[in-house]
Amino acid sequence: MIMNRLRQIFEFFKMRKSLRLIVLAAILLQVILAIQHYYTHRLLEKDLDRDAERELIMKAVLVKGILTANEAALISCEWSVRENLQNPDSVFNSGRWILQSTKHLDGCGIAFVPNYYPSKGRLYELYVNKDDETVRPIAGPDHDYTQMEFYRKAIEQDDRFWSDPYINTAGNHKLITTFSLPVHAAGKTVAVMAIDMPVDWMSDTIDRRHNYPSSFNLLLTEDGRPIVQPHANHVNAHDVQQVIELINDSTVKRSPSTSGISTVIDFTSKADGSDGRIYYANMKGHPHWQLVVVCYDDEVYHDLNWMTLNLLMLILFTLAVFAFIVRRFAVSERKLQEAKIEQERIGGELRVASTIQQSMLPHSAEGREQRDDVDAYGMLRPAKEVGGDLYEYFIRDEKLFFCIGDVSGKGVPSSLVMAVTQAIFLASAAHTSQPASIMRTINQTGCRNNERNMFVTLFIGVLDLPTGRLRYCNAGHDTPLLMTDDGPQWFDVKPNLPLGVIDGFEYAAQECLLPPGATLLLYTDGVTEAMDEKHNQFGRQRLLDCLTQCHDADSSQLVNRVVHAVDEFVNGAEQSDDLTMLAVRYTPSERAVILDEHLALHNDVSQVPRLNEFVESVAQQLELDKTLQQQLKLAVEEAVVNVMQYAYPIGTTGDIDVNAQCDGEMLKFIICDQGKAFDPTQTARADTSLSVEDRPIGGLGILLVRELMDSINYERVNGRNLLTLRKKLK
Repeated sequence: MIMNRLRQIFEFFKMRKSLRLIVLAAILLQVILAIQHYYTHRLLEKDLDRDAERELIMKAVLVKGILTANEAALISCEWSVRENLQNPDSVFNSGRWILQSTKHLDGCGIAFVPNYYPSKGRLYELYVNKDDETVRPIAGPDHDYTQMEFYRKAIEQDDRFWSDPYINTAGNHKLITTFSLPVHAAGKTVAVMAIDMPVDWMSDTIDRRHNYPSSFNLLLTEDGRPIVQPHANHVNAHDVQQVIELINDSTVKRSPSTSGISTVIDFTSKADGSDGRIYYANMKGHPHWQLVVVCYDDEVYHDLNWMTLNLLMLILFTLAVFAFIVRRFAVSERKLQEAKIEQERIGGELRVASTIQQSMLPHSAEGREQRDDVDAYGMLRPAKEVGGDLYEYFIRDEKLFFCIGDVSGKGVPSSLVMAVTQAIFLASAAHTSQPASIMRTINQTGCRNNERNMFVTLFIGVLDLPTGRLRYCNAGHDTPLLMTDDGPQWFDVKPNLPLGVIDGFEYAAQECLLPPGATLLLYTDGVTEAMDEKHNQFGRQRLLDCLTQCHDADSSQLVNRVVHAVDEFVNGAEQSDDLTMLAVRYTPSERAVILDEHLALHNDVSQVPRLNEFVESVAQQLELDKTLQQQLKLAVEEAVVNVMQYAYPIGTTGDIDVNAQCDGEMLKFIICDQGKAFDPTQTARADTSLSVEDRPIGGLGILLVRELMDSINYERVNGRNLLTLRKKLK
């Protein structure tokens, strides 16, 4: 005891030291990983700044190049306009050349200062549309160009001017921008030349070739109004609007990029919560528009995050392996000891379970001692400590109830299902003598919460001992063998489905008459599928041949001979499945009848005195004592009155026959009627422990009959109810 305590203390301190080393190593590795992640993140951030500004410059060059080309085309035509000022109608013929030689234009025009050509009116503007290239005047009351930005700014600044984009309401309603240029003659401004350029072409230019798949670009005016936005199918429209609002919000925190070329804003998307960065800068010169590049952290730092996560998982895995090895060495001896103790415990529990399982099976000797009209014997030999086979039999109300079954699988799970199936069979058979009804009850329970998809093959039989009538139902079990004077033969059974497969399945019952001396052998597939070392099976034919040599054997001898034949065949090979058999031999007695009396009655309680006289006459002929006579009169009267009251519809007359037979040892009264089917033996027994107020009505009559007689038996034969009361004479 002291040594064990010292060993535990030593292992505790050894484990604490090992745990400290593991924790220290984990912290050190995490610090290294965090430092590496931080500096790598900084490097990637600098690369992102350079890439974003490189993209801004590239987009600015593309846009500026187109704008400059259009400016140059218009400037090159200024001399032509000055040369033709004296000819108003041909002053702007060069406008066609501008449209033909320049891309991305909708039209061009020239607007003269007011009253420059008095003959043309106060306002005079010539315009060439790219669609038809026709020069035509467009000034008028509804088109006062002197109030328009392109004209005013060019006159006021006396310099070239790019207008902010606007909707061309006088033309095709496109978003356009206008470049205007003042024309001078004799030292003063005489006109303003202008070209209209749509901005839709810039959308493809701006939104092309991104550094990252989800990045996008914007082109804004100097005061932050959108000129070009990305296609709706490329980015989230909510993110675009959020970026524009952040750039225009003076309260938003901004910082210069590492090179100082652009301004940076960190943001979090309101649409999906992803983080990103906004880079924006104004184009040099005029127009002073803003170019914007938006990048998301998920893509920028994807490889870094993936690498960090994998390194973290690798570190954790390494530490886990290291901890496992340390713990393995520290507790290996203790685990081995515990495993040995656990193994012994499980072995002991399995031995107890095996004993309990065997004790749940019926003892065959009881049936032979109590009855001389039936001989039943069964055996179960599990392949493991506990098995999934079952058999059961008992006698109730002159009927032998028996079953045999096989649960799918082996071991403890199957044994639990076996115990439940056996318990449900006993509970159901206590209230009904219909095999199909018992089978349906077991199937309903077996299908409930059957997550392991286990099933049971089962054969149920109910043998009426006085008549030899056998009612039976089979649920996918192996076909039994019937041994008669003609030799063994396969029993006629409908297979049906095993239990636990389909809830609500209707099981078909069958019935037949067993001849006196017949033996029914039931078995599980552990018999026919028993294998030798070469994996040959015992088979159905060997079983049939074995039974041919057991014609005069009783039930126990029959089972033991089959077991011996199987053992000889397998010749020491390991048993692969549970081996179970049940033999039922029907041996009715044939004593001579010394008394046979008959009484015919109507369903009228006024005839009860005749019934009592009949019972007294039978008792006197058999010289029975007064006490027994009173018991017989009370039991028979209770049974017959019950038939009188309930067998036939109210207001109708029916016959009731009472036969009394005695063979010297057993006296029986057979009550026969042709009324509706009713089995009084299935009526729930009254609970006499309850008070009169709490006890439900009914059940006392059948209880009284059971107490006074040794047995009662009910059969429905050819539309007639047969209720037999038996009393053994001393």
